[in-house]
Amino acid sequence: MSSQIKTGKVYLIGAGPGDPGLVTVRARELIETADVLVYDYLANPKLLNWARLEAERIYVGKRSGLHSIPQDEIEEILVERAHKGLQVVRLKGGDPFVFGRGGEEISELQADKIPYEIVPGVTAALAAAAYAGIPLSHRSYSSSITFLTGHENPEKQSISIDFKQHGKTQGTLCLYMGLGQLPRILSEFRAGGMAGEMPVGVIQWATLNHQRSVYGTVDSIVSDIESAGISTPAMIIIGEVVNKRSKTEWFEGRPLMGKKIVVTRARDQASQLTALLESNGAEVIELPFIEVQPDINPQLITEILAGIAIYEWIIFTSVNGVKCFFDLFYKAFDDIRCLGPMRIAAVGSATAREIESHHLKVDLIPSKANGDALVDTFIQDEGIESIQMLVVTGNQNRESLVQRLEAEGGAIVDTLPLYKTSKADLSRQPAAERFRKEGADAVLFTSSSTVKSFVDQAAALTLEVDAIKPAYGSIGPLTTKSLKELGLPVGFESKHASLDHFVNATNEYLKS
Repeated sequence: MSSQIKTGKVYLIGAGPGDPGLVTVRARELIETADVLVYDYLANPKLLNWARLEAERIYVGKRSGLHSIPQDEIEEILVERAHKGLQVVRLKGGDPFVFGRGGEEISELQADKIPYEIVPGVTAALAAAAYAGIPLSHRSYSSSITFLTGHENPEKQSISIDFKQHGKTQGTLCLYMGLGQLPRILSEFRAGGMAGEMPVGVIQWATLNHQRSVYGTVDSIVSDIESAGISTPAMIIIGEVVNKRSKTEWFEGRPLMGKKIVVTRARDQASQLTALLESNGAEVIELPFIEVQPDINPQLITEILAGIAIYEWIIFTSVNGVKCFFDLFYKAFDDIRCLGPMRIAAVGSATAREIESHHLKVDLIPSKANGDALVDTFIQDEGIESIQMLVVTGNQNRESLVQRLEAEGGAIVDTLPLYKTSKADLSRQPAAERFRKEGADAVLFTSSSTVKSFVDQAAALTLEVDAIKPAYGSIGPLTTKSLKELGLPVGFESKHASLDHFVNATNEYLKS
């Protein structure tokens, strides 16, 4: 009897204009469960952080003048992975059906009888206008919105768009991928009757914290763009509505807008500080001093999951541990109740939030996010003698935790290591390469260990001649002491050792 090979499925997902917060809930659900992610140049790489550690990541980015993988090869990747029975997420900048070649990929999937789903995204014109405060429609000035592209299929012998016919529009024109052809396109608009005084807005990297915009008229905008140094990717908006943009720059006017800040923590620990900085407008570069990789013993996993209900406590020591554990748990069980009546402990608030994302209550979180504080809380507040406990962890710092639970608390402890951490090779990290080339306005240190890691890997962080020389910021006296002992000049120190105060101190320093 012949065996059937299960066919996978392809999800064409609009990755939105750049800001991860503008991705749909459905898109995030699919990214989190995908076996393969195939992503474009304009899809924010931060979206990949939502994916499982073992998910395959394939970059097929294309930008003006640089095509890394031909379109037919991209389609071949989608088909080949789906035929293997995999769930494939195809991340396309903006919306897959707005100048995104989504139609071509769907045609290929249909020809190969591959199941697919389309998840729309926020297209660039809508996002750029909103983040620049431009109302694309206005009762008094514009009752139509037209999307145009300045970049058609290069194999076509002629441009099919007659830009002249849009010269007398009474509405708003949104021009995608038009920067390179803008002088020619504007001349055709003029030939069609458009006034040279017609307002024009150009927004580069819309919705990201390095968004920049410039405003002018049909007659002036080309020189305005050149003077401002605006380049691709950029959205061009033409119409009277440009002059009706909001007077308050709600996005570009934030206090840290245009400032480049380096966060020196492991990626899963940096999220709260990064979020605070980004909400103030900063462009954050996270330097990952450690790398996390799955490290699974199949036999041990099978044994632990088979007897999962015997444990009275399960302890999670990191966000990575939570993610790895539930990836495996849901492959073995289809009901969260299979965990049994155990209680749950987390080493800190970030780990607790990841657990709570599975609609589970966390019963114990220590006041300080470290293993010793966790054990102290157990010993002081819980009776754990002869209690069976499962510690989900990585390959580092687990021995002391387990030993103290057993020796001081009298617990019976099993350990489930699911990942390993190692020192990152910053010479090959994109974030470190960017720091070397561009520099930053400030480097923020949140502990003595991050100072030591920075100094230990200084050879891989040497700035190029033209890079911005950063100020070094400290979260408090102990970190400041470490900076001085290791020879780094202290630019500023937070008055209180909290992330909110640290961000305020950064803002005050960079304003001065």
